[in-house]
Amino acid sequence: MAHPSSPQNLEDLRRFQFERVLNEDPLTHSIALLGSLAKDGQDRVQAIIRLEKTALEANNAARYFAEDGVVQRVDLEESTDIYTWLFGWFGEERERDVKINVICPATETHIRKYTKQSQVVVRETPELYREVVSAYIAAFPPSRTQWVENILNGLSEQSKILYSDKAFLILPDMKWDLKTISSLYLVAIVQDRSIRSLRDLQKSHLPLLNAIRTRAIGVASDKWGVGEDSLRLYVHYQPSYYHFHVHVVNANYEGGILGMMVGQAHLLDDIISLLETDASEGDGVLQRMTLTYSLGSHHALLREIQKHKGKST
Repeated sequence: MAHPSSPQNLEDLRRFQFERVLNEDPLTHSIALLGSLAKDGQDRVQAIIRLEKTALEANNAARYFAEDGVVQRVDLEESTDIYTWLFGWFGEERERDVKINVICPATETHIRKYTKQSQVVVRETPELYREVVSAYIAAFPPSRTQWVENILNGLSEQSKILYSDKAFLILPDMKWDLKTISSLYLVAIVQDRSIRSLRDLQKSHLPLLNAIRTRAIGVASDKWGVGEDSLRLYVHYQPSYYHFHVHVVNANYEGGILGMMVGQAHLLDDIISLLETDASEGDGVLQRMTLTYSLGSHHALLREIQKHKGKST
């Protein structure tokens, strides 16, 4: 039997008096609200209401963008090269329901990337990097980073840039909705095209890395009140694209865990510390290290590594 104060319909819920937000979780798309409820003739009692967006149903897949489909309205957020981002509504009177990311035209590489696959652990020795991975990175199609070039050359997303100088710029990452502070997600992109990945970093890059750290922390603090102790700054290896960039994420963003897997994410502070202990000449510590990470079973780099191992056995 329901408690006398428990809401039974929309009319009961409209009597909810909001007090404060208890929690917001971008990963589960939910928010918990504290307040009070009362029915006619009753004293108010404390209540928590948790709102969570329902999962998208696979059986609606063919109908999402049909004439009479699920998505009823979209607003364009940004479009650069082959990448477009929009927000969609399932009804005119609703809050925006989904962020829609479009890649068009999509290559086979994109298809492999977004297809569910098992993970394979790779131990990348300096030799494996020199013999296989470096060549793979060098052959990375320029079209895959054209959207980065568009930003760096002032052709797109200029209104979003939060900081810019001759060495790098900072702007919101496309994953962030620009509203939810707990999921704050920025990216710093360097101008130096010769730094393709973590492996290219040398002690001489310390001024650049320290400047990115300082400016990113300053932007997050000045614009959104997110302090240094509430930020994670990290670099992916292997990254999704080979133009050096640093992720700047609210430390409370649980959705960021997907990009913080062991082996893939390297904290910027740790990278700086490693380089500070390094010699100034010859191969640096990041060229001498063995790096362990995982790749999807469909990843083109994994195929090259396995092919190389087959030749050496």
